Amino acid sequence: MKNVVLGMSGGVDSAVSAWLLKQQGYNVIALFMHNWEETDDGCCTAEQDYDDVKRVSDKLGIPYYSVNFAKEYKERVFSYFLDEYKKGRTPNPDVLCNREIKFGPFLQYAKALGADYIATGHYCGIAHKDGKHYLLKAKDQSKDQTYFLNQLSQSQLQDVLFPLQNVDKTEVRRIAAELGLVNAAKKDSTGICFIGERNFRAFLQNYLPNQSGEIVDVDGKTVGEHIGLMYYTLGQRRGLGLGGTPDGQGRWFVVEKDLINNRLIVSHGDESVLMSRALVASGVNWIPDAPADEFTCTAKFRYRQSEQGVDVKVLEDCKIRVDFHEKQRAVTPGQFVVLYKDEMCIGGGVIDEVYK
Repeated sequence: MKNVVLGMSGGVDSAVSAWLLKQQGYNVIALFMHNWEETDDGCCTAEQDYDDVKRVSDKLGIPYYSVNFAKEYKERVFSYFLDEYKKGRTPNPDVLCNREIKFGPFLQYAKALGADYIATGHYCGIAHKDGKHYLLKAKDQSKDQTYFLNQLSQSQLQDVLFPLQNVDKTEVRRIAAELGLVNAAKKDSTGICFIGERNFRAFLQNYLPNQSGEIVDVDGKTVGEHIGLMYYTLGQRRGLGLGGTPDGQGRWFVVEKDLINNRLIVSHGDESVLMSRALVASGVNWIPDAPADEFTCTAKFRYRQSEQGVDVKVLEDCKIRVDFHEKQRAVTPGQFVVLYKDEMCIGGGVIDEVYK
């Protein structure tokens, strides 16, 4: 019987994944990761989550363990998160958490426990052909999480199982309820664990000093004051403290961050200033290889977005240029552009430059 070490989070997806793996004849071991050292003001729910892991594991009759990766998380993910905000960019640490933790130290720890495979509750699929490994979209397109796995290498995908590849969320909830699992109706986690339900601005102030400055419109006229460029992202409308516009043309939205002069540039009405036609991304990872030096495919520029038609040109130094078939709104440096060919996620990289 093959051993599978499953990353169990306390949520319903990984719980049902454990049951599915047992049904397939695997010897399942649950492993819970502590990735953040909570403080008195912490709102991360690790203690409650681990309690749910224990109760689910007992119900399913599988052993469970806990491992602390907080040091690795701070060094590999959180430091990157802070550096990107210092640069005025909007990072996606969840992508890094998968590459640097869940399929890094977790994978190594699982192997030390005797794992033949590791598994997670991600909604995605895996395929193997001619010694190469392919990341596939999930049956439940509304939950597909390949976006967050775009940085995984061939070695990281070699011995991975994704039990929810062909299961939709409704079915997951139904199975959990029938099994009487404590987390059958548990709310899906959103956002980043180390922030949790806390106020984002208050959290960031603990690590990066505020530097207030002017809010100006596209003509350079001062219309307000910002509390620090790191707290804003392109296209943002809420939380600007500007109210409506004098001419009744709608709410202000963020157009650009001027880091040199510490100014937040805003506009209202016509959103064409937010539209872009191309980007350059760096740190590009291919799963498994680039289809060609130049090719057409689809792409996402944020997780909650439908795929968009693009033309891709492979550049030197792990970079790509991506030209959009239709102009895109608020494409944001620091986020990931993720590429798709039919049912495959073929890779992605960090957005560095955006061309209007």
